Order: sequence, then structure tokens, then C-alpha cells
Amino acid sequence: MSTGVLTKPGPVEVVATDRGWRRLGRTRTQVLLWIATHAVAVGLAVLFLAPIAFLLLTSVMSDRQALSGSLWPDTWQWSNYRRVWDTPNFLLWWRNSLVYAGVGTLLAITSSVFPAYALAKFRFRGSNALMVVVVAAMMLPPQVVVVPMYVVWSQYFGLTGSLWPLIIPLAFGDAFSIFLLRQFMLTLPDEVVDAAKVDGCGELRTLWHVVLPMCKPAVVATSLFQFFALWNDYFGPQIYASDDPRAWTLSYGLQTFKGAHSTDWNVTMAATALVVLPVVLVFFLAQRAFVEGVTLTGVKG
Repeated sequence: MSTGVLTKPGPVEVVATDRGWRRLGRTRTQVLLWIATHAVAVGLAVLFLAPIAFLLLTSVMSDRQALSGSLWPDTWQWSNYRRVWDTPNFLLWWRNSLVYAGVGTLLAITSSVFPAYALAKFRFRGSNALMVVVVAAMMLPPQVVVVPMYVVWSQYFGLTGSLWPLIIPLAFGDAFSIFLLRQFMLTLPDEVVDAAKVDGCGELRTLWHVVLPMCKPAVVATSLFQFFALWNDYFGPQIYASDDPRAWTLSYGLQTFKGAHSTDWNVTMAATALVVLPVVLVFFLAQRAFVEGVTLTGVKG
């Protein structure tokens, strides 16, 4: 009986070994195919993530090591973030950035919906010329009009030294937001709008109850574009709010971490990470709607 037990397992082990090698071969082939298919994407991902990794690693280095060109911290100094957080006015700059980016985005999107809807769904004389004006406004650098605008806000309204000269104009529409929303609204069938009007909806009710719910991805994508632009804005706060440190935003206040004769790069990188963090969180929270809105606007527009 023991002889039978010893002779039978031989072929079974051979078959199992062959199956294992074939499975291992298929796995290697799949891995190589995956690498070949995603090599470009992986390379680009590494290329874009490398500066972020460098920023985060430098932010937890010591002062001396941050200047040595090392890529990996010898000791993880999380106290650098504490030093940034304890910087005078840092929390105030956070609040100013949130107000500037949040209120500015809300005003820009709200005021841009109406002209976008008119340019997309109404046929009237001069609509094409108005669209050319919107596109031209998108291409106009802010530096071109900064001198007359500063004179107006300074001499006639006395609002320099605050963020109001940057927030108030957004209540009158934003060219980029108008263009993106109009491009998406062009893809909506006119029959839907006409059906709403036949059912007794006025223009505002049609816009609020019919058009805007269908434009949700485009509104989210446009809002994120606007929020990111205002959060990272350095030029505007430098022109209008640089006189009063209490009115600075994070993007402008970041330059205070750079000294005239020396710079603590570890603390500067920690401050930069804290400035970038809200933008990253907002993007990941609204990632699906953002990608959907950009895709639909780009493909159908």
C-alpha cells in the first residue's frame, strides 16, 4: 500500500509544476504588457509628482540639510509646520485667501451664467460681436489695465489696501467663465428650452429649473478653474493689498518666508505645502464632476 502512495504523486507534482510555470509566464507577460501600455503615463506621472515629493521631503528637513541638496531627510522635523503655523498673520492670510477665492468664485459664476445663457440660446443682432468681445477680454493681460484701474480704486473709491478692488469686479462677470458656460449651453437641445417655455416657464425659471441642472458638470468645472486662479493669484494682491499686511493672501504672504540675506528653505517649503493643500483637497473632492465638465465642454463645445 505504501508503494502505491509513493508512485502516484510523481505525475501529479509534475503537472502542478507545469501549470505553475505557465501561470507565472502569463503573469510576467501581463506585467510586461501593462508596463509597455502605461510606460508613457507612468513616466509623466513621475515627472509631475517629483517636484511635489521634493517639496514635501524638504519641508521636514533641518535647516542645514535643506541647503545640502539631500533628497531624503535624516531626521523628520515636523516642527517646521508648527513654525509656519505660528507665523504672525498666517491664519489671517488663510482667511483672506478663503474669502477672496470663495466669494470671488461665487460672484463670478453667478454673474457669468446670465450672459452665457443669452449668448448660447438667444439670437439677436450683435451677439457674434459680443462673443468676440468676450474672447478678446480673455486674451487681455491684466497688466494692460492695471494703472487706470488702480487710479480709479485709489482716488475715487479709496479701497486700495484691501481685497475689495479684486472681488467687486467679479460681480460683473468673468470672460473665461462666460466662454466655458456658453460653450456647454450650446450643446443643450433647443427643444428642451422651448418645451419649458411652452409649459409656462419664463426665462429666469427656465434658466434656474431646466438649464442650470443640466449644466452642473460645466458649472463645477468652471467654479474650480476660477477658485484655483483666485487662490494662486499673486499679481492682484500685490497691486491692491500690499500696503496692509492684514489684507494679504497666502500666495502673497508666502514671500515673507524668504529673507533678504538667507532663506530657511525647509520652513518655506512647509509654508508652500500648507498653501497648496486646500487646492489639492478641493480638486480631489470634486474630481469626478471636474473631469466630466471639462470633457463635455471640450468635446461637445
